[in-house]
Amino acid sequence: MIIVIANQKGGVGKTTTAINLAAALAGQRKKVLLIDLDPQSNTSLSFIDPASVNGGAYELFTEPDRPLDELVYKTNTENLSIIPSRISLAKLEAKLIGDFDAAFKLRDRIEKLKEKFDIVVIDTPPTLGILTVNGMVAAQHIIIPIQSSYFALEGTDDLLETIEKIKSRPNPDLNLLGVVVTLFDRRTTISKDVEAHIRNVFGKKAFKTVISRSVRLEESPAHKKPIFEYAPRSSGAEEYQNLSKEVLKRV
Repeated sequence: MIIVIANQKGGVGKTTTAINLAAALAGQRKKVLLIDLDPQSNTSLSFIDPASVNGGAYELFTEPDRPLDELVYKTNTENLSIIPSRISLAKLEAKLIGDFDAAFKLRDRIEKLKEKFDIVVIDTPPTLGILTVNGMVAAQHIIIPIQSSYFALEGTDDLLETIEKIKSRPNPDLNLLGVVVTLFDRRTTISKDVEAHIRNVFGKKAFKTVISRSVRLEESPAHKKPIFEYAPRSSGAEEYQNLSKEVLKRV
């Protein structure tokens, strides 16, 4: 099973969701692979030392003959491995221009990895470029994090249109698994109003679990730990645990 997490808006908790959802699924005895397709590498930096990386997502696309085992790194979280990103990934878009099979590169490369892992989680950059499209073409399910702010749904129509285009041709199996409300502030009326609006728009596709704004969630990447290891009793740990259970029920 492959899940891509996407939203072309930045700052919506996409990477935080990728990190902690993957860790939560691993904690439920699922063998999980996390693929970082964001050149900013924040997901990768949350788990491994960049100095230890000798090949990752960029090589996954550009070195088709390289053994996949060389690009997969174990993390300190049990059952969780990662294909990390580096800044070199930012050059990939230009490199793939004009390539007829550009949108299928990731799907073709990770075909064999599906046999080794129960779940693959793909983190994407905050754009609708070729990296995000590759993630959608490779996946069966997509999760969209949406921040509970005034401009929450801005750009969502473009994302949903892109999903429909991918479903119409390159990947008919792509399914909107759900929308998760992130960075929710229970103290403000605007957060509650936006959550209600998102649920009105997406109906049953909106996950029941809401991810609250949390200092602990912001701090945990600096300690190279998912929230379950950094602050296991925090609200963030409980919420991502609940989200992982919802995800497994829906798939």
